[in-house]
Amino acid sequence: MKIWVHTLVKNEERYLWFSVMSVIDWVDKILLWDTGSTDKTRDIIKTLEKKFPQKIETRFLKSVSIDDFTKVRQEMLDATSSDWFLVVDGDEIWWDDSIRKVSQKISESGNNIESIVVPSINLVGDIYHYQESIAGRYSLAGRTGHFALRGVKRKIQGLSSKNPHGTWGWTDGEGKMIQDRDKTKILFIDAPYLHATHLLRSANRELDKNVIKREKKLKYEIGNNFPKDYYYPEVFFRERPMFVPSPWVKMDNNFLLRSVIETPFRRIKRRIIKGGIGY
Repeated sequence: MKIWVHTLVKNEERYLWFSVMSVIDWVDKILLWDTGSTDKTRDIIKTLEKKFPQKIETRFLKSVSIDDFTKVRQEMLDATSSDWFLVVDGDEIWWDDSIRKVSQKISESGNNIESIVVPSINLVGDIYHYQESIAGRYSLAGRTGHFALRGVKRKIQGLSSKNPHGTWGWTDGEGKMIQDRDKTKILFIDAPYLHATHLLRSANRELDKNVIKREKKLKYEIGNNFPKDYYYPEVFFRERPMFVPSPWVKMDNNFLLRSVIETPFRRIKRRIIKGGIGY
């Protein structure tokens, strides 16, 4: 079965290279579209396109609004002719074993399932810390936590992109969200990816602020420490262009100080919400 990837980005210079390179060997094509980046993202995209001219299809758009985001996702869908597609954002880095599991499961069972849900490990503070599991609130495939619907069968009847950025998702011809369709056709795979959504993703804060809702995603929080022998995605240790930033950056002192103050309140709030009706 053919598998394509949708990667829609703006100002993602810190992790985009690693994101694309972590999945490129396991898919047939990547639609890598930019929506008005003003950092090194476009240079990274052009370098990737040159490296993989048969696998990467690029498009450079102007900056998009919240409503335009939904339309662009639909355009990506309309341009997709594969059996399945994966949504891989520019802040998502996959382990080799994880993308292999997803790719192989689609090859084996793609005719009998409609969507795939996987866990994410959310970085917070810096690459050396991760967010506690209680912070995850997505309810998918009978689970609640840090999970994401990342694989979708292209031929679902009436499949389309709906709702503005923030509540966006894929729906069928009857307007039903994909995750609300036949539960027996939603497959959970224990194939996590590393998610940098809460970190600085462009060159600086000002460039991050130019991206829709990006400012709200940055968390001043001290997460749990990864073990010193933690097995990070393999792509971090492979060759990269000199202009691609190193991922091995620790939080600065100002960020650390604010995080020390805010973290206890975040942790208390999560536990109060979980214990009440708001979770």
